[in-house]
Amino acid sequence: MSALAGILAERGFLVSGSDPRPSPVLERLGSAGVRVFQEQTVATITAMLAGLDGTMADPLVVISSAVPAANQELAEARRRGLPIVHRSDVLAALINAQPSIAVAGSHGKTTTSTLIATLLEAVGEDPTAVIGGIVPAFGSNGRHGQGRLLVAEADESDGSLVKFRPRLGLLTNVELDHTDHYPDLAALVATLQHFAGGCTTLLANRDCPVLREHFQATSWWSTCSSEGVDFAAIPLEERGDGTLATWYEHGEPLGTLEVPLPGRHNLSNTVAAMAACRLEGVPFEDLRRAVAGLRPPGRRFDCRGLWQDRAIVDDYAHHPSEVAATIAMARLMVESGRSPLPLVPRRLVAVFQPHRYTRTAQFLDDFAAALTQADAVLLAPLYAAGEAPMAGVSSPALAEAVRALAPDLPVAVATSMEALAELVAGGTGPGDLVLAMGAGDVNSLWERLGALDERGRPTALVA
Repeated sequence: MSALAGILAERGFLVSGSDPRPSPVLERLGSAGVRVFQEQTVATITAMLAGLDGTMADPLVVISSAVPAANQELAEARRRGLPIVHRSDVLAALINAQPSIAVAGSHGKTTTSTLIATLLEAVGEDPTAVIGGIVPAFGSNGRHGQGRLLVAEADESDGSLVKFRPRLGLLTNVELDHTDHYPDLAALVATLQHFAGGCTTLLANRDCPVLREHFQATSWWSTCSSEGVDFAAIPLEERGDGTLATWYEHGEPLGTLEVPLPGRHNLSNTVAAMAACRLEGVPFEDLRRAVAGLRPPGRRFDCRGLWQDRAIVDDYAHHPSEVAATIAMARLMVESGRSPLPLVPRRLVAVFQPHRYTRTAQFLDDFAAALTQADAVLLAPLYAAGEAPMAGVSSPALAEAVRALAPDLPVAVATSMEALAELVAGGTGPGDLVLAMGAGDVNSLWERLGALDERGRPTALVA
């Protein structure tokens, strides 16, 4: 929503909105001319409309799937008969109005769209971008460019991406998720097939078995084999601070790449981004130089800093496959002795916050299996995201599942976010990589550790 608001403001629209929580994002929007209200009440709608007095503007209310029907602003907008559209309708209007690249799939959407936009900006294409995370090169999740291309993240969580008609559609992978919306994998595949049918050209990941079976792509990429695909990067050396790989097009090697993002999943994201740029005519040599400056988006293995000689890393991983890939990347840092962090970690402590009762119930055993690859596990209280509790689904239940698989693995459960910070303080030591994962408020761990410093840090693990 904030990316769309910023782009529309840059394009001359009068934009207002509300958010009760101050943030740097809101500060940027305010500097771009967006009126931001902190209260979400009937009076806010009245004030927004008053701001249009004396203009020829026709008001349009834009909502996301996260806005509940009982929201006071939404109820007042309906009472006044104001036109109301979903955020996906606005994004579709942008995507469909110019040559665009839309990135969809279960995992890696934010990172891949960030890498595409970063590469295009680095080679002088000046793209417009609408992305679900902060792009380091832009300092924002949205960018109003003057170039011919628009890059957008196409979220599948509510099925609204079927409205998009991009020139180039990109599918990273497909795996069951968002079980609150999709009853099974077949329903998710059907939605993504609908999206694919609206793309002029489709670029897809040949390494994903679901994509191979259910989709007919115009072009394929891989990190496993250069045969039978249009683009590939085959690893020569995988380290904790990046990957050295050979780049292939149609089976022919063109040269080596030094990818500064560790992990096989990040190599796949980079291949996808480069392949998209190549399909848009960007020369390989220009991309090879630009790859050296790639950085992941915010909340994707985002090092917040050193706290008491521990590296505190924030990551958005909230699906078992994402948790497993993120832990594998961190494990590579521990085992290879090379790391992009301010220290080379000696031990990996996984801090995980389950997100949604439905997702946790569906994937409890898979989450447990992924977490056993850490050296210690600390669990935050489950983040409900508005869902009603489900019997037997909780962080303690996940802890028991982890212990059943790895009886000797240290596992502890916090009863609150404040208690989680105390668990981190008492249960970790200098040289540890503290990897906080989840889509809820576990990203507040860094601030909560700072608050501990102010009132005195505990010295023993709180069980």
